Amino acid sequence: MRTLRVGNCSGFYGDRFSAMREMLEGGELDYLTGDYLAELTMLILGRDRMKSADLGYAKTFLKQLTENLALAKEQGVRIVANAGGLNPAGLAAAIREVAAAQGIDVAVAHVEGDDLLARSAELGFGDALTANAYLGAFGIAEALKAGADIVVTGRVTDASVVVGPAIAELGWGREDFDRLAGAVVAGHVIECGAQATGGNFSGFRDIDTSRPLGFPIAEIGEDGGVVITKHANTGGAVTVDTVTAQLVYEIQDQHYLNPDVVVDLTSIELAPDGDDRVRISGVRGGAPPVTTKVCLNAFGGFRNSVEFVLTGLDIEDKAAWVKAQIEAALTDPPAELVWDLARTDKTDPASQPEAAAMLRCHVKDADQDKVGRAFSGAAVEVALASYPGFTMTAPPGRGAPYGIYRAAYVPQAEVPHVVVHADGSRTDVAPPSVTAALDDYLWNDLNASGRESGATRSNSGKGARAPLGRLVHARSGDKGGNANVGVWIPSTHPRRDEAYAWLAGFLTEDRLRELLPETADLEIEVHPLPNLAGLNVVLHGLLGEGVASSTRFDPQAKALGEWLRARVVTIPEELLA
Repeated sequence: MRTLRVGNCSGFYGDRFSAMREMLEGGELDYLTGDYLAELTMLILGRDRMKSADLGYAKTFLKQLTENLALAKEQGVRIVANAGGLNPAGLAAAIREVAAAQGIDVAVAHVEGDDLLARSAELGFGDALTANAYLGAFGIAEALKAGADIVVTGRVTDASVVVGPAIAELGWGREDFDRLAGAVVAGHVIECGAQATGGNFSGFRDIDTSRPLGFPIAEIGEDGGVVITKHANTGGAVTVDTVTAQLVYEIQDQHYLNPDVVVDLTSIELAPDGDDRVRISGVRGGAPPVTTKVCLNAFGGFRNSVEFVLTGLDIEDKAAWVKAQIEAALTDPPAELVWDLARTDKTDPASQPEAAAMLRCHVKDADQDKVGRAFSGAAVEVALASYPGFTMTAPPGRGAPYGIYRAAYVPQAEVPHVVVHADGSRTDVAPPSVTAALDDYLWNDLNASGRESGATRSNSGKGARAPLGRLVHARSGDKGGNANVGVWIPSTHPRRDEAYAWLAGFLTEDRLRELLPETADLEIEVHPLPNLAGLNVVLHGLLGEGVASSTRFDPQAKALGEWLRARVVTIPEELLA
């Protein structure tokens, strides 16, 4: 059975620059892929495009390719990346210029059609800076089947850069749902680069951190089975738990919706397959939704912030005094003013930092002046007339613009999906002919039996107080204004089924509101993933109108899982042994 070897060299715009060369030199590959886009990145590229119509793509990718194009050509590695952003045609043209300057013969194609900004009024999007639909993988596959060596795209789903090569090379069709689902899972695992090999992994103490983490590779079989691995002699590790960490990252419920297929996340089975090798099997897929998601970014206004350091005794009173002073000084207050007191101070502090708490003030308004000098002046002018020990971490600056994110959904048939080949010819990619209504995949209320999934609950009456992280791993992230936290029992736990049953019964919506007090008024969903011995928690609205506008201390919720793991709870003693 043929196996396709697909590597990744980028998980975000700004990832390790040397990764492309490392992956090309580190061992055998058929394809090298890169994910350069995120909801926030689209906003950044939108600002770039406002400065120049020639911009709007990930410039870092072009620089990487300039250094490595000859190497990729020599080794016969084809490259697929979504680095085209808002200007895939511009990026493709720039790559051709680089290739011509270096005397390298490569066929460069691009995929477009995702940019719906010009149709915002028609489609009811309102004012938007960017409006990009998530395309699937069949356009990439068409470009590769036509002979492209390099394919760059606009906004496709993150997994599509991996699914496209699998379709092209392994001959899959639109209704090979299980195979497509397997490739989507492969793409989801490797899309964020070293997060699959130990990056951002709560079990990092058990992996090789003495050298840079290797980037992941997916070996995809004709039947849709997958093995995740990495090049030899690289840092990190590929284990059931590092793969699980990425599987539960930035998902919603038990269904992972893509334009080409819907993945049943409860069907995934993981097993070790040798050193730094994990096999993924049993993945089931269903018909894709009739609609696709559109990422909308709009100008939200201007924002500013200041951070006061409160030291020593009477922290609450000091905070109250300076808050009252600032608010009184803002005679024409901004539309939004948010205070956040972080009690990082300790009793009997052995150092000055241990005596300090942080009081943050965030302001937002459509009028830049209200969050600029008027706010900055109010913060500075009280310096000698406020609480004892007055100081700030940095002087306040001018108000800066920020964006807001929201999602829309349009029928896939409404979104052009076009391949522009190396010779300039164009191929229209038809939408899927077999689809399902989005409601078919909406999650229903959970019940106790579903949560426990047949596992045997611990019957011990003895409990020990310990951080939840002494029993579980976790990984968290952002999805627009929502946050997700995946929590699971490590694969090495000697009583994993029993521990999962306890976790499923313990980590309820109400318990989460206790452990994470800022979620007290939010809608919370908890979805069981029994095959992974884990739960996926979705916290609606935690990040407000998206990362770019969030005033939260951790605006992308990347550390939310580690906060949850640090909370002390009562755990059956036998599960901690």
